[in-house]
Amino acid sequence: MERLTNKIAIVTGAASGIGLATARRLAEEGAKVMLADINVEGAAEQANKLVLEGMAASSTRVDLGDEDSIRQMIEQAVAAFGGLDILFNNAAATHLSSHFDAPVESMDTKVWDDTMRINLRGTMLATKYALEHMVRRGGGSIVNTSSGSAQAGASGYSAYAVSKAGIENLTRYVAAQHGKQGIRCNAVAPGLIVTPATAGTYAGPAGDMMLSHHLTPRLGDVVDIANAVVFLASEEAGFITGQVINVDGGLLSHQPYLADERRWLAGEQA
Repeated sequence: MERLTNKIAIVTGAASGIGLATARRLAEEGAKVMLADINVEGAAEQANKLVLEGMAASSTRVDLGDEDSIRQMIEQAVAAFGGLDILFNNAAATHLSSHFDAPVESMDTKVWDDTMRINLRGTMLATKYALEHMVRRGGGSIVNTSSGSAQAGASGYSAYAVSKAGIENLTRYVAAQHGKQGIRCNAVAPGLIVTPATAGTYAGPAGDMMLSHHLTPRLGDVVDIANAVVFLASEEAGFITGQVINVDGGLLSHQPYLADERRWLAGEQA
């Protein structure tokens, strides 16, 4: 049974990875999906694939650092499909976090400012311009992408992590301010999600090291996040709002010494 029949959705960062997997799952569940990405060619290619498979999809370019671009994305989705019910704020400045983000002592202030502008301000603006259309239709579901890095410290990615922590609190404030208008706002916090781009990195010792800190027998897949977003967008989650759902294989749910304890116990039992 299609849970999102005739619902209208926007997915940012939809040309690849989590965004693409989620756009596909939303469409499979009956939604009409606008795939938005700064890589407009990639978004268009993926939207065309969905259309050829009999699903309702279109594409548009969005630059989350540009307010006018964000406003136009919302307007194009509404014009194409007649309204808006679901917004998945997924895109982020991953090019900054991957190559330029750093510990605070060596943080480049431009990297910090650009990360906040794209990740946090961009999510706020997309939400701002979506709300009017959702309220007009009697409600809607907004799902934001946070990160496990928002909830625990690490050696790098300071700006990215702080921007995601801001997104978690933005999620709660939108839920609090607009719940009586039928708007639900939640976030998913992915753990380590293996994508085609990172599969090689985690195929060897790096993957084994990370897996030792998970409670599940495998690392995460983009479809794990997509399924969580579909659930939160659907009426099955109609009484869930203001929540951050960790989709991380239990990565942050245990004592930090668990992996070492497992190795120690294995040695004792050998």
